[in-house]
Amino acid sequence: MLRLTLIMALMLVAVAMALSLAHALEMPGKMRLDKQTYFATQKIYYPGFTFGGMAEPIGILVLLGLLWIVPAGASFWWVAGAFAALVAAHATYWLVTHPVNNVWTKDMQLTGPGATFFSSFAGDISGDWKRLRNVWEYSHVARACFATASFIFLLVAATA
Repeated sequence: MLRLTLIMALMLVAVAMALSLAHALEMPGKMRLDKQTYFATQKIYYPGFTFGGMAEPIGILVLLGLLWIVPAGASFWWVAGAFAALVAAHATYWLVTHPVNNVWTKDMQLTGPGATFFSSFAGDISGDWKRLRNVWEYSHVARACFATASFIFLLVAATA
């Protein structure tokens, strides 16, 4: 059970890390785009990243389960660090990234789960598009750092 849960956690954290790293790595190119092109590219990502993003909360739950079953010792603390880092990445999304997503999607005709998701936790954020772009882009760099730390901590736990 422990080994299976650890493998599931590694896969879920890897997906969460990959998605946040993808956003962070495209940032230098996207920062050079004009407003119209930037908004056009933003809309491309929402469908895939919304579904892939489910790995993050599921990963948090699996890490919590792993904490419950991992024996006391060094591995426990590495798993705890992985859990804390992934929670930090997720919190960054909801507190920083998602309010900007709400601004980006407010004029889109979303239906079904997408409409529900993007209307959730609508923050009160405003500003010119460049400020919002910077908040969105740098929040993904922070998320990539947290998710990468989570993955590394989990790898250490797996090999300890």
